[in-house]
Amino acid sequence: MSKLLIVGTVAFDAIETPFGKTDKILGGAATYIGLSASKFGIKSGVVSVVGGDFPKSNLEMLQKNNIDTSGIEIKKEGKTFFWSGKYHNDLNLRDTLITELNVLADFNPIVPKAFIDAEFLMLGNLHPAVQMAVIKQMTKRPKLVALDTMNFWMDNTLDELLEVIKKVDVITINDEEARQLSGEYSLVKAAQKIHQMGPKYVVIKKGEHGALIFDSGNVFFAPALPLEEVFDPTGAGDTFAGGFMGYLTKTQNLSFNNMKNAVIYGSNLASFCVEKFGTQKMEVLTQSEIQKRLVQFKDLTQFDIQLD
Repeated sequence: MSKLLIVGTVAFDAIETPFGKTDKILGGAATYIGLSASKFGIKSGVVSVVGGDFPKSNLEMLQKNNIDTSGIEIKKEGKTFFWSGKYHNDLNLRDTLITELNVLADFNPIVPKAFIDAEFLMLGNLHPAVQMAVIKQMTKRPKLVALDTMNFWMDNTLDELLEVIKKVDVITINDEEARQLSGEYSLVKAAQKIHQMGPKYVVIKKGEHGALIFDSGNVFFAPALPLEEVFDPTGAGDTFAGGFMGYLTKTQNLSFNNMKNAVIYGSNLASFCVEKFGTQKMEVLTQSEIQKRLVQFKDLTQFDIQLD
């Protein structure tokens, strides 16, 4: 069975949307990626760090979802990374209220021995130095390395980020970040510029407007499924990335046609994530629910067009 190694935050979030608010709840990029990837029956492991305030029950929940937590360091004297945010009415905009790095401030990632030969590597949104440290620990280059990043790292650690980008096969960023990284407004031109930085595949997420994947000369667009209710978009991008990488890890097929399938599977899982606060929906999501919604995606995206 192929292995997927996931690097990212395991954290606490406090979220406010037009539909309600939470106290501290489970969050973090690696948490969402891991829960999403777990739906494909693969062997996955998380590299992260938490403090002594992190409940054992959260680790047990991850383990019940077949996620190896041996790479999650517990600093008993420290506190877990915490983020608080408030979303605007359209949910595409949010304000960060609090960011407390805590144990993440001096995180030195250690890849468990069971995963140093993982065939697939997902570098979640973290400091580029942490991402690079994980790449260097792998005993051989994985079949596929994917990177997620954000404008904060572009603003503050661009040189280090560009060194990581050189070493990855896939980059997943949103449209705003693609424009900033490339200096191009057109997403087609932006993808072309980012290809030149190293990645073979560029995935540009557009939130409620779907996702695009580019390789040299090819492009595919997957819409987002129209939903009756959206409570909390936190983690949707990470859930997308987890579904994308989980599907590729399971199928072992890295062709562009299969990448299209991976985008659909990632979008499908992200559509569930936003229906509840935090990880609540992803923790209890069933295969029957996933399959039913995949049929909806198929009906939304496939049709015969009459050409004269």
